[in-house]
Amino acid sequence: MAKKLLRYCAFLATVGLLTLAACSSKPGLRAPVEDRGRVATQISTPTPEVSAAPANGPAVVVDSNAGKPGYYTVKQGDTLIRIGLESGQSHRDLARWNALENPNRIEIGQVLRIVPPEEAAVSKPVASAKVISAPLPAATAASAPASAPAKAAAAPAPSSTPAASALEDDISFAWPAKGDVLDGFDEAKNRKGVDIGGASGDAVLAAADGKVVYADAGLRGYGKLIIVKHNSLFLTAYAHNQTLLVKEDQTVKKGQKIAEMGSTDADRVKLHFEVRKQGKPVDPAKYLPAR
Repeated sequence: MAKKLLRYCAFLATVGLLTLAACSSKPGLRAPVEDRGRVATQISTPTPEVSAAPANGPAVVVDSNAGKPGYYTVKQGDTLIRIGLESGQSHRDLARWNALENPNRIEIGQVLRIVPPEEAAVSKPVASAKVISAPLPAATAASAPASAPAKAAAAPAPSSTPAASALEDDISFAWPAKGDVLDGFDEAKNRKGVDIGGASGDAVLAAADGKVVYADAGLRGYGKLIIVKHNSLFLTAYAHNQTLLVKEDQTVKKGQKIAEMGSTDADRVKLHFEVRKQGKPVDPAKYLPAR
């Protein structure tokens, strides 16, 4: 009995050794595991279009009118008043044409219309009508005189004719003050008008008939400023005044006293006078009479 027990124990020991040998024959190996959840997540995540937006901010929406004639893109330091002066328009008109709820808030990159909406339509070329000889409908023939000549096309708007443009260009300006000229117009030195000397309180006169489109002190470098629009081509600016005697939307006559000379935002008492044609500064000496 003791021998059988010893043989059984030896058998169990042999089986245990064989099992250990089998398990240790390939140490450190594990069954391969496929991380399907991670792979699926990577595949399903869309790749962002980096080129559609700057690296440091959101995508920039570009206005389709940017760069087109009749439109202006706002730059650093711009105000609606300055844009009006540079474009030859009233800042109130700019606000209305662009439906600005707050004219004092414009943003860099914003695109603004700087010509009247109807002007773009007038300036488009119109194909000449072709007259075709055909019987008129009964109703039309009855309403038209028998001797009335046929019209090939409607007459162009008066403002678009060369004669009308020449008439607006031929405007007669008068000197806005009696003092001596201190500095003349010099485009190279960025002098956009003439500086006329005088004493504090001297009369500042409207250079021609027109409508006041600005009368305030909101444009840096000009002090108390008046801008008068004379027609679709010309406006004049009167800067550094001590006192303003007219208000916006007021009609003024040539030679009318509109302000008193001063030194607001200037180094001395003087009148800075500009003539602008379609918003561009031009030499006032070419338009003012000789003294």
